[in-house]
Amino acid sequence: MKKIGFFNSIKTWGGGEKWYYDATKYFLNKGFEVHFFLTKDSELHNRLMQFENVIFHFVKISNLSFINPFKQNKLNKIFANIGINHLIINLSKDLKIAAYSAKKANINRIIYLRTIPIPIKNTFLNRYIFNNFLTDIIVNSKATKESILNNNNKIISENKIKVIYNPINCDEFINRPFELLYKKNPEEIVIGSLGRLTSEKNHKFLIYLSIALNKNNIKHKILIGGKGALENELISLINENSLNDNIIMAGFIDNVKDLLCSCDIFVLPSLFEGFGYAIVEAFLCELPIIAFNTTSIPEIIQNNESGYIIDINSIEQAVEKINILQGNISLRQEMGIIGKKFVIKNFSENVIMNQLSIYLFS
Repeated sequence: MKKIGFFNSIKTWGGGEKWYYDATKYFLNKGFEVHFFLTKDSELHNRLMQFENVIFHFVKISNLSFINPFKQNKLNKIFANIGINHLIINLSKDLKIAAYSAKKANINRIIYLRTIPIPIKNTFLNRYIFNNFLTDIIVNSKATKESILNNNNKIISENKIKVIYNPINCDEFINRPFELLYKKNPEEIVIGSLGRLTSEKNHKFLIYLSIALNKNNIKHKILIGGKGALENELISLINENSLNDNIIMAGFIDNVKDLLCSCDIFVLPSLFEGFGYAIVEAFLCELPIIAFNTTSIPEIIQNNESGYIIDINSIEQAVEKINILQGNISLRQEMGIIGKKFVIKNFSENVIMNQLSIYLFS
């Protein structure tokens, strides 16, 4: 039986954890023995517990775990005993200890999963790990690959980096039932956005956009789904500008289709995206998308075909595109369908996981 190991000690849930969940499900269905190194009772652990055949190894990892010889030796023995040939790691704190221990246990393929287009720090420790322990890097977009090569062209060779986009179960998502979060007024345009309420997701842009739409007499409602550290600050800004009739802070959305299917347009104001699950999910709901010309976004949105790519933080361009889409229902529908077809062809779970399996085991 083929074996594969995954390593992720984070407690919360995000795009990287969704990747691990989907990969685990895929390889279990293919008959692999799957070993998972993670934090007990983390969100990832709780979700993976539905799969009976996952073999869990609980770890407690900090940024300094790699200098703890007892933790190194313990991890090394586990790796050696279970006999995996492939280990995939995606947190920098995990990488420091897991890559070293995996190398010592003679694991053949030690793979770093990089999901954010932020430069890797060109430190001595990173150079040592990347050059001596890692055999591969899997990235989720060309933008993420470029962020490594452009800033650290000596940290690892380009031929060790493989672009494999994030997968999505298109059939499940398309057929998933939903309940509308908001019933629109026929005279207004409904704009949706999803994402953690953090600085890089840039939700303040949506508030300034609402102000500009009001000045241009464009009746609108903006639905913002997500929770995060900036929630109170955003609510205060909405109150200060008397936008409570225009903006709904919907909080965490269990089923994102509830929000997406309530909208006419999706606007993503993120300053960077490793992949952009929210864009893909909006396309599967046949929504046209407006987003910034940054990182991986131009890899997913076909400009002027499935949506509009605009300059970063350009309120003027966003208002212009919303005004176009507001008055043209058929254009919105056409763009949404083009986006949906693109996602199904390029990011479907079977397509992406088949690419991953071939890359790892052929």
